[in-house]
Amino acid sequence: MDVRVPVIIVGCKLDLRSDHQQSLEQMMTPIMQEFREIETCIECSALRQIQVAEVFYYAQKAVLHPTAPLFDQEAQTLKPRCVRALKRIFMLCDHDRDGALSDGELNDFQVKCFNAPLQPSEITGVKRVVAEKLPEGVNDNGLTLTGFLFLHALFIERGRLETTWTVLRKFGYDDEVKLRDELLQNPSFKRSPDQSVELTDRTIEFLRRVFSAYDLDGDGALRPQEVEDLFSTAPSSPWDDAIYSDCAEKNSMGGLTLNGFLSQWALMTSLDPVKSLAHLLYLNFPGDLASAFQITRRRRIDRKRQRSQRNVLTCFVFGPARSGKSSLLRALIGRPYVDLYSHTQEDQYSVHVVEPIGGSKKTLILREISVDLVSHLLDKKDALAPCDVAAFVYDSSDGLSWKQTSDLLLKVTAHGESSGFEVPCLLVAAKDDLGPEAAAISDSARVCQDMGMEAPISVSIKLGDTNNIFRRLVDAAQRPHLSIPVTEAGRNYQHYKQMVNRSLVVISVGAAVAVVGIAAYKVYLAKRQSSN
Repeated sequence: MDVRVPVIIVGCKLDLRSDHQQSLEQMMTPIMQEFREIETCIECSALRQIQVAEVFYYAQKAVLHPTAPLFDQEAQTLKPRCVRALKRIFMLCDHDRDGALSDGELNDFQVKCFNAPLQPSEITGVKRVVAEKLPEGVNDNGLTLTGFLFLHALFIERGRLETTWTVLRKFGYDDEVKLRDELLQNPSFKRSPDQSVELTDRTIEFLRRVFSAYDLDGDGALRPQEVEDLFSTAPSSPWDDAIYSDCAEKNSMGGLTLNGFLSQWALMTSLDPVKSLAHLLYLNFPGDLASAFQITRRRRIDRKRQRSQRNVLTCFVFGPARSGKSSLLRALIGRPYVDLYSHTQEDQYSVHVVEPIGGSKKTLILREISVDLVSHLLDKKDALAPCDVAAFVYDSSDGLSWKQTSDLLLKVTAHGESSGFEVPCLLVAAKDDLGPEAAAISDSARVCQDMGMEAPISVSIKLGDTNNIFRRLVDAAQRPHLSIPVTEAGRNYQHYKQMVNRSLVVISVGAAVAVVGIAAYKVYLAKRQSSN
């Protein structure tokens, strides 16, 4: 395990060292340059009580105010994560958004961090120091971001790390220069497995404004550098992970469109709501974060009420190798067809906005399940809980592809029946341009009839014929009580439940009649006794 802790080197028995011997500092300089975790070196004498107190002071300082997370001593510059954090703090304090901290804003900053105001002469002195060393650090409006960063680098160079650490901790940063975990615990995302987390309309509107602010050339898309600038107040871009690398709509120049930008936020919120929460904080989301998210109704309730209320719908895409799953994902986000096979070894995602006929827009997430990982997925009882609809893709020109897909369909359906997380399912007959195999056509028709499913939807991604597959997936997900396949075992179990329910009804009716009869007999006896 890589454990990194600050180190101080202490040379003891200073009283025994002669004036002709090399000092500890001279000996340690090359070592300190090689091992950057060494904060300082100091000599002491316990016998003579020389610099003993200083040893413990520097040890305490190394723990409470370490240099390594903030400053690169070799390059003599602030580290990138420190720069990003200070930039966010600067933007939070720049209330009028003019790109500079005025005297009033500087004073507010000082009071927040150090509980003491700055005198006008002190503010003037700070700006004078910056202007002398870095003219662009000050302008007519006040201290610029460049000047703000320069000041903190100056504090650190002069050994005043406690100043920068006090500022960072006051704004919620931990020792790794990221927001503290306790700041990410409200709102709580506690939910059932078949519930999901979505962004509210207020948050989406905020993200639209953020997009517009960083779309500097006004082309309706964010270039990679603009995305990097947008997340420049976070420790790193949340979309550096591989699953986000090519999952949303981009324009012909590779820029992330507004739909693509909002879709990636929807995907991130679905997969990791705490990560979304953290990056809304890094973007300085205004107001109560509890209003930024909403937890959806349970899918089990949606099925009873025969309608889903969700704005973001997740589709699991199953199918054997070479069936056309990846091409389907690429088609959702408008990527051109690629006639080159690449085996999917890990789950892949695509996400895009789909507009159903006669309905409001929905965000559709396609999650491609690698055939190698299906068994591992189904080992979990709640594996299908996040799934709103499942697509089973097969190469319609290949009988073996259909056979493998029908086996997958049976496995997934049986898992849904046993776990209680049944999902609507659609069969997708891909590669229609190659000509469907006759045996696959007849067998798929039989399976659909036996399991109570719709006929397979034929598509040819190569020819650009998607046959409205994405709208159909959204429609099936919005009506979660339909398109649910049933195995023979599941059908027998349903029949058994119906018989039990009927028996219970008969028993209940019989019991009710008996009770009524007894009550009537008691009334009859009472009347007879009173007449006598």
